[in-house]
Amino acid sequence: MMISRKSISVGVAATTLIALTAACSSDDSGRPPERAGADQPGSYPELPDALGTQTLDWSDCPTPSAAQDPMATAPPDDLPDGTGWECADLTVPLDYAEPEGDTIDLALNRVVSPAGGEDRIGSLLFNFGGPGGSGVATLPLAAEDYEELRVGGFDLVSFDPRGVGESEGIECQDGPTRDAASQELTGLPDTEAEQAVADRQDLEYVEGCVADSGPLLPHVTTANTARDLDLMRHVLGDERLNYVGISYGSQLGAAYANLFPERVGRTVLDAVVDPDPDPLHQSLLDAGGFQLALDHYLEDCVQRASCPVGDDVAAGTRWLSQLLDDLEEEPLPTDDPDGRLLTSLLAYTGIVSALYSEETWEYLTLGLTEVREQGAGSLLLFLADFYNGRDPATGAYSSQNDSFTAIRCADQPGGMSTEELLAHEEEFIETSEVFGRYMVWGLAGCGEHWPVTEVAEPQDYDATGAAEPILLVATTGDPATPHSGAERMRDAMGGPEVAPLLTYDGEGHGAYTGGDACVVEAVNAHLLTGAVPEDGLVCQG
Repeated sequence: MMISRKSISVGVAATTLIALTAACSSDDSGRPPERAGADQPGSYPELPDALGTQTLDWSDCPTPSAAQDPMATAPPDDLPDGTGWECADLTVPLDYAEPEGDTIDLALNRVVSPAGGEDRIGSLLFNFGGPGGSGVATLPLAAEDYEELRVGGFDLVSFDPRGVGESEGIECQDGPTRDAASQELTGLPDTEAEQAVADRQDLEYVEGCVADSGPLLPHVTTANTARDLDLMRHVLGDERLNYVGISYGSQLGAAYANLFPERVGRTVLDAVVDPDPDPLHQSLLDAGGFQLALDHYLEDCVQRASCPVGDDVAAGTRWLSQLLDDLEEEPLPTDDPDGRLLTSLLAYTGIVSALYSEETWEYLTLGLTEVREQGAGSLLLFLADFYNGRDPATGAYSSQNDSFTAIRCADQPGGMSTEELLAHEEEFIETSEVFGRYMVWGLAGCGEHWPVTEVAEPQDYDATGAAEPILLVATTGDPATPHSGAERMRDAMGGPEVAPLLTYDGEGHGAYTGGDACVVEAVNAHLLTGAVPEDGLVCQG
């Protein structure tokens, strides 16, 4: 399962935590005849023939690298019918405004459908979220959930977006440096000395990003990745883009629909992001969403004899708030072989990471029990490491946090000063007693050191004129992408006729990926047959 990521920049190196143009078509001269009808990406000058007519050289997949998944040691397994995974590289412009200039290669993988002839629908592309998540690493792990779609006529295809994993993945720090930074700043920078540490860490982090990927950083925008999607569609031979986007992938899908409405195929956007670009609104939405998920966890926990947080929700809230405060002054020991302690910031990450799914609540209970009964933080540290993509055996990190930062800072550069963001602290604490004091730091944004300072192009999600309806899916208890954001995205895209909304009344980040039978049936019917659920349909968890 891929999860949405939220960022707090209080020294980006140490504390990247969970927080959190009209299209114009061009002619496609030189296109191989079997791809007739698959136009080149528009909205920028026409692509050179070398890109527009390229073919993909599919071959057996290599072992995933640590940039994708530090714990991957073998190529993805074949599917039960013996069908194997194939990988290829797609060449795209670094800058679509200068398509004759430098290029980069994007990593793709796929597993083909057994369907042939009229039963074959085409390719179905997936983006599992982030931003910064590796689709090449994730799709094989999740493919069993989409077997009905493969058998029904889709080749399942995913990719590492530009700046991610094997697609020129951005790496700003090595594991030991990141570990050291996480231990140096144990909590929020409440004093001048701590703020100086945070500023230094932020500068060192940005210098690492620039040294690794400086020329790439302005070009990893969501809009450019949407253009990459259209080139993929064309090279794969599809007239329209069939697409599943989860969490950040929903933002990418909405951006594509705005740029290329006439090329929208069967599309599902799950765990839909809020379209409002205002960082204050977004951060408050995050705080409220995670507080709601925490409340639901506590309501469940206090009914159990083994609940470590107290006898009622209010007591549990107070205990957790005090725990995070105490850890700023006195981090807890762990069994980490490198001697890392559980700091307040790492505990915050571990707690919030367990709220993404009802299935992980039990691990949060075990972690909090260890804290309360043993005075140790090993399990919460493990949850934080899992979220941050740290391999417990090697200490290596995936590059997802670095890619997340770069993509977010290309889309929305800038941010508030410390004084400006702290002016909103009380508002955040009122929204979330436990998380508000941390999530207000999301307003720091990309900081003063980030080299990209201007928005390349404003994001627009109006998909009026889309060739097919775009199905939105949202969960009432989603902590990272609250249901209200999906309602606003429906309006931004053009209303129910353009983007009908299916609601799952339950918990977790993502309904389709959560496996609810009602949701899966509706989504698969839409993808396989084009059936469109009525706007407002509710599936009960």
